[in-house]
Amino acid sequence: MLLRLLTATALSVAALSAGACATLSEPALAVEPVFTTRACPADWVPGGRAVECGTLTVDEARDGSGGRRIDIAVAIVRASAPFRDASGQALPPVVVFHGGPGGAEVAGVGASLQRLAARPGANVLMAVDQDWIFFDQRGGGQGDPSMDCPGVQLTDAGLPSDADADGLKACLRAFADQGVDFRWYNVAAVAQDVRDLTHVLNLPKIDLYGGSYGPRVEAAVITHAPEIVRAAVMDSPWPPEGNWAVGTPEQVSAAVKIILAKCQAQAACAARHPDLQARFEANARLWLEGPRTGKDGKTFTVDDLSAFLMDTTYSRTGVRRLPADLEKIIAGDLSPVAGIAEDRTYYFEGQHMAYICKEELPFESRERLAAGAAGDPVAEVLVPSLSRLFDVCGAVNSGRADPIENQAVTTTIPTLFVAAEIDPGCPPALTEAAARGYANSQVVIVTNATHGVINASPCTQRMARDFLRDPSKPVDRTCLPAADTPLDFIE
Repeated sequence: MLLRLLTATALSVAALSAGACATLSEPALAVEPVFTTRACPADWVPGGRAVECGTLTVDEARDGSGGRRIDIAVAIVRASAPFRDASGQALPPVVVFHGGPGGAEVAGVGASLQRLAARPGANVLMAVDQDWIFFDQRGGGQGDPSMDCPGVQLTDAGLPSDADADGLKACLRAFADQGVDFRWYNVAAVAQDVRDLTHVLNLPKIDLYGGSYGPRVEAAVITHAPEIVRAAVMDSPWPPEGNWAVGTPEQVSAAVKIILAKCQAQAACAARHPDLQARFEANARLWLEGPRTGKDGKTFTVDDLSAFLMDTTYSRTGVRRLPADLEKIIAGDLSPVAGIAEDRTYYFEGQHMAYICKEELPFESRERLAAGAAGDPVAEVLVPSLSRLFDVCGAVNSGRADPIENQAVTTTIPTLFVAAEIDPGCPPALTEAAARGYANSQVVIVTNATHGVINASPCTQRMARDFLRDPSKPVDRTCLPAADTPLDFIE
């Protein structure tokens, strides 16, 4: 899910058997996929690493019915110290899956390389043992089409206003008028793109690595092209059986409760913020009644508070500041809400909606969304902005996905799941449930961590690296914080 937090974290440090899952036959193609090498941007500084850029060109329609072709941007960073296993075999490349949907990867590779050159010891995972292949999933990033909707605000909490919903509908209609067929912008189609990429690059096997919504795409590759996968790593994963809107308000409310309970467990924090959970619930009821005006005269809506709660409980810094920020909000200082409201355009919004209108929201309903949140004022704050997603999907002819796209995966492909204790979008319970279908899985839940776990510390980076070196061995968890480690709050 949350692109801004997860992608920024990942880039800051760098940046099998087929199993038992259902396998679809390779789709018919009007024209064979083509990989065209192109020069990487001139301002990229590889820092001694070999880097290659290119474009994968494939059919838009995955049933061979259309002649339209689309482009997908690709960047390959070669391993700095290729690892070979006990038999002398080199490891396959890692294909990286960005979050979102509506994220991007390739544009950030240059900045990642620059940071690697400046601090070579800071990264122990990306492109060290294995080549890493970055690509922008169809419909976004540097690909063609790239369905961005400038001026529209959109977060994982939904659309902040009716005006944003109307703007997004108009943007989607414009892409349809340009010939974009939204039926083919979804993770099932991306899985076939990945299969094509392995074909044109002559890769018999790959490893999968992704965070947030990235594991949702990994699951599609495991479902539709398991023969190309050796192992997978999923960071803060969103599984296919998850509900995008339904249940999210309760998850955000649960994340707030976890954070405030950690505060109450510390005498000093509890003394500074007595009964904060109850006082904030009372304040949330006021927001549900209508817009709130702060001490500075600026007015914000319940949708603004919704985005604040979602983004803050995703963020490592936001989590640590939450008690102090809630005190400000209760006292009429709405600057924490204003800070989030300044930047809510971090998705390729058209791509985002094409994916969730195909494979997420058709399996849900606004009635279930509202019913689940009813009675919990913090959860109810999220309902209006998430409800607008259903309205926008009425303007997208994405079609309904095959039911398999909403079902739990069953596989024997070795998979490492790493989840955060505090995560409003991809909570650990969702990870633990999804992992039951992965016969050769390992699950790691990191205490006090938030969304985007692996690249947050050398400990979890080494864990992922060791797993990819030998997926049959249990990962070393001794470097992880103990379950009773206090959360360090910021006042």
